[in-house]
Amino acid sequence: QVQLVESGGGLVQAGGSLRLSCAASGLTFSSYAMGWFRQAPGKEREFVAIITRSGVGYYYADSVKGRFAISRDNAKNTLFLQMNSLKPEDTAVYYCAADLVYRTDPSKYRYWGQGTQVTVSS
Repeated sequence: QVQLVESGGGLVQAGGSLRLSCAASGLTFSSYAMGWFRQAPGKEREFVAIITRSGVGYYYADSVKGRFAISRDNAKNTLFLQMNSLKPEDTAVYYCAADLVYRTDPSKYRYWGQGTQVTVSS
């Protein structure tokens, strides 16, 4: 059974930092592209960042480029999202997801975690 478990969310002031983690089990982690997505209240789930199987390639939404960094440790089956210079508009539930194809469309991702709340106060 595939499990993706996010952690590291919380409440932070604007300008602060958080590091999210996503622990994967039940799948061959290094065979999957991974992504971070987020959903704010009343909004659609949106792409934040994706990373290739090897971790060499990655891509960011314009809204987070230069502030967020995605990475992975295939030896530890873990995905990360370092979030710096956080803004109130970054407030959302953050999800990690896995798929065999490297893409930004969340509707195509096969496996999902349950999410972790990130709240940025002004």
